[in-house]
Amino acid sequence: MSTMAKLPRRSAFFLSDRTGITIEMLGHSLLRQFENLTFTEIVLPYLDTTEKAKAIVAQINEYAALDGVRPLVFSTFVNAEIRSLLDSANALHMDCFNIFINPLETELGVRSSHTVGRSHRVDDRMDYGQRIEAIRYTLEHDDGVSHRNWQQAGIILIGVSRSGKTPTCLYLALQYGICAANYPLVPEDFRYRRLPVELQNLREKLFGFTADPVRLHQIRNERKPGSEYASLKNCEYEVREAEALMRQEGIPYLDATSKSIEELATAVLHEAKLERKIY
Repeated sequence: MSTMAKLPRRSAFFLSDRTGITIEMLGHSLLRQFENLTFTEIVLPYLDTTEKAKAIVAQINEYAALDGVRPLVFSTFVNAEIRSLLDSANALHMDCFNIFINPLETELGVRSSHTVGRSHRVDDRMDYGQRIEAIRYTLEHDDGVSHRNWQQAGIILIGVSRSGKTPTCLYLALQYGICAANYPLVPEDFRYRRLPVELQNLREKLFGFTADPVRLHQIRNERKPGSEYASLKNCEYEVREAEALMRQEGIPYLDATSKSIEELATAVLHEAKLERKIY
């Protein structure tokens, strides 16, 4: 048995005085670099008092005793007293606020605001309004349901059913404030080997998704088991015809099979040269 296989399971805490979204995403991304290790991940948001911090220190120490190794603690805390309490735990504590803010203050020659929750505030009405409008638009233009205001879209994703268009559109709306529509390519489009009428004057906004037929078959079979729609033969036909149509029409497309929603949204943003509307 290899040394790597003998390593114990490690506990990883993601702690924050607000939602914990930022530190969870960062910490999780870092841990995924150690693909041969297994982690028990604990997310604890809104730790905004010293009393809560003391209770968490006790919990971390319990995990250390049970695991037989120090837990990993990722955190973002403005309050220096809370950071100090967590430093006393039997753990490797990495406070990302402290890691980045202190060097920035030194370089910029000014002290930061040290305001709790600054990265997730909704005080900027323009950002908030753009996000809500983008989500509304995207929901209204999901799966080709509405044919109104197509010109308002920042991007229109096309591809066969279940290739990842809807979740990617919603991510683009929620995270980037982009009005994203999507339209499914169906067998009727393949028979005539042409774009749907609704899309023919919108080529500059179109971006396509394709997928591995076997994976598409698995996904569709979970939704409609045993159907013609989900059959491998039909999935192979639709993927083949959709790719041929997109090549014929000069529409850029990518294989969404093994990409996460975040990766797909980032790729669309980059490849389609879209401008991020919110932060």
